[in-house]
Amino acid sequence: MRWEKPAEPAPPRTLLAIGIAGAAGAIALPDTPSGIGYLVVALVCAGSAWMVMGRLRLWTVVWGVLALALVAMTAFRDADWLSYMCMLGALAAASLAVAGGRSLWGMLLGSVSVALGSVLALPWVIRGLSALSGRTTKKTVRLVKSILVSLVLLAVFVPLLAGADAAFARLLENIVPTMDEDSAIRWIVLFTVVAVGTAGVSLVITAPPELPDDERPPSRLSVMEWALPVGILVLLFAAFAAVQFTALFGGVEYVLNTAEVEFAEYARSGFWQLLAVTLLTLVVVAAVVRWAPRRTSVDRAWLRGLLGALSLLVLVIVASALSRMWTYQEAYGFTVLRLSVEAFELWLGLVYVMVIVAGVRLEARWLPRAIVGSALSGLLVFAVLNPERLIAEHNVARYQETQKIDVDYLSRLGADAAPVLAALPPEHRACALVGAGFQMQDDDSWQSWNVSRATALPIVLANRGHCRQNP
Repeated sequence: MRWEKPAEPAPPRTLLAIGIAGAAGAIALPDTPSGIGYLVVALVCAGSAWMVMGRLRLWTVVWGVLALALVAMTAFRDADWLSYMCMLGALAAASLAVAGGRSLWGMLLGSVSVALGSVLALPWVIRGLSALSGRTTKKTVRLVKSILVSLVLLAVFVPLLAGADAAFARLLENIVPTMDEDSAIRWIVLFTVVAVGTAGVSLVITAPPELPDDERPPSRLSVMEWALPVGILVLLFAAFAAVQFTALFGGVEYVLNTAEVEFAEYARSGFWQLLAVTLLTLVVVAAVVRWAPRRTSVDRAWLRGLLGALSLLVLVIVASALSRMWTYQEAYGFTVLRLSVEAFELWLGLVYVMVIVAGVRLEARWLPRAIVGSALSGLLVFAVLNPERLIAEHNVARYQETQKIDVDYLSRLGADAAPVLAALPPEHRACALVGAGFQMQDDDSWQSWNVSRATALPIVLANRGHCRQNP
């Protein structure tokens, strides 16, 4: 990846955008892993990037909207692990929005371009500040005077209005942050972090890196050199798929009727091996697509036939892995890890479907964007479906059928699951809601406000202090 740095210092418009984003980060970022403050800061940063970029391109809008949608999940979901995943996905999507990328390698580099640019942008921004300080105009002086007058007016009238009305005073207490040494240090740190990140975005927009999006080099391999190992793999997978059909459609009955097979052995261990096979085969497919020749119609026929057969057989393996994990969850209960790896396996199945579609015409320029876009979109759908609530629903339903429940695990779920856990009988309800109650103690500022926590608050308060067992 080549990156030519701009010769000119950062212009005043860019410096203003960086300052606005940094101020928003200092004011609005919450102390908790989730909260509406993240969405506020993301919207301000998106507006700042727009100030620097000007005209928007189609893929900039697509990736940018996806990034904002992922950040928005922090205003709706309470689960820390889900918030971290959404924020990482949003950062990757935001980087792709300004850096672009078409090939798989180009998109991987594009997704981290802003992180690299944040370090490289510092000298560029410092030169811009130096140039700005050397050309102070009368207009700038008047603007500074106007800001100072505004601050004086606020200092005079805000205390008077707060003293005149108690409700207005309480509103100010919730909005205006506490002024102390720790808060000042936190504001400085947050301003710096967000401003540096916005500087990286601005550098990528102003002087975008050259990403490796070239066409693949011509291959010197013969058909036999790649078709033999892939053909052997196809035969191996075909034999495995033939054996799997009995177990795949037998499900629970197959396990119960096979004396030497237990639920844990059948599902838990087998799932991870099949997941590894799915991932490793994807590497094989990528290598074949990259290096296999396609000069003649015979070359293309072999490529379509073998990769198509391999991908179809992997779909059987994906179905088998999902069947095993579902069987295991039906027997032992749903957890975050089990549901997450199921969702990941489903996405891998979608990737193989896209590979089959691309192989029909041997045209895959759209495939890298589709793979990355489906991964980030899948993460968004996963967050929208509210995984901790789904887990609680299945475990509560399982309890109603079998009277088996793991209250210890349910007590680790957050506010997302609270409305469902409230349906448990009193002897389990309060202890299962311990996790949601713990989240309520973190922060009550407006920046940390969250739909799930607001919904769970009355439920937690009604059941606080009623836990009589050791969850």
